[in-house]
Amino acid sequence: MSGVSALVAISRTVADLGRTEAFYRDGLGFARVAPPEPVPAPIREAMGLGSARATRLRMRLGAQAMDFLAVDPPGAPYPLARAATDPVFQHVAIPVRDMEAAMRQLGARSPEPISRGGPQRLPASSGGVTAYKFRDGDGHPVELILFPDGPAAERWRDAPGLFLGIDHSALTVSDCEAALRFFTGPLGLAIASRGLNAGPEQERLDGVPDPEVDVIGLTPPAATPHVELLHYRRPPPQGLAGRFGPRDRASTRLVFAAPDPGDLAAALRGAGHTLALSRDGSVAYGAGPDGHGILFLRESP
Repeated sequence: MSGVSALVAISRTVADLGRTEAFYRDGLGFARVAPPEPVPAPIREAMGLGSARATRLRMRLGAQAMDFLAVDPPGAPYPLARAATDPVFQHVAIPVRDMEAAMRQLGARSPEPISRGGPQRLPASSGGVTAYKFRDGDGHPVELILFPDGPAAERWRDAPGLFLGIDHSALTVSDCEAALRFFTGPLGLAIASRGLNAGPEQERLDGVPDPEVDVIGLTPPAATPHVELLHYRRPPPQGLAGRFGPRDRASTRLVFAAPDPGDLAAALRGAGHTLALSRDGSVAYGAGPDGHGILFLRESP
């Protein structure tokens, strides 16, 4: 079993592709890859979209990609109860060159804030980054992050523009060990970092009282965006992401390239997870332990 090779995109379900494109283009510097297009048949099949009309908008920020899906008839709206401690929470982290300038550009789109009191400078024990969390027009969380120095800052040093790319996607999980078994077992991601964040700065960043959160960085074999697991020791999780499917606007998917999605699907089924495989074997779709969507695409030869 070969696992995954790269995280090639983050995919989100949205209500209106035109509104989404304007938000990510004008507020965050993204550019469309192509006009909206029908979702390819193997992806539709694996995701169980049936006869629904499913349209995809692909966008890029630097070398990284996001896919936005609109489905008709739609599923459920993003839930009103949506704290950072809920496993439905999955943010995309965008490094910036200048936080003040980035906030001015973003502010013109009037996003819903998650963080309280603007960008927060975390202590050195939590990485020393400056970060700000907010929501897009559908409720999906996004984070702006400014790296002060070190390997993370060096990784983005030569990226052009104000918004530099996609550094990672962070998933809130209710069971840290179960999530680690899933991502480091059959998927083959490697643990790159572990930390425990707490304190007033983290409280203002996350918008929740007195948080204590494990932050675990997981890297795929290729140098692409990585995955972070967020496990809140306090406050406890408030809900389950598994209640949301690909039609629902709370749904976000990690899109991985894999040498053999069928082989990977079989391994995950053997570990107790449910996955669907397209008839041609090129696409598999399922969910992690807390219901976060995972899409596996056969990598190009």
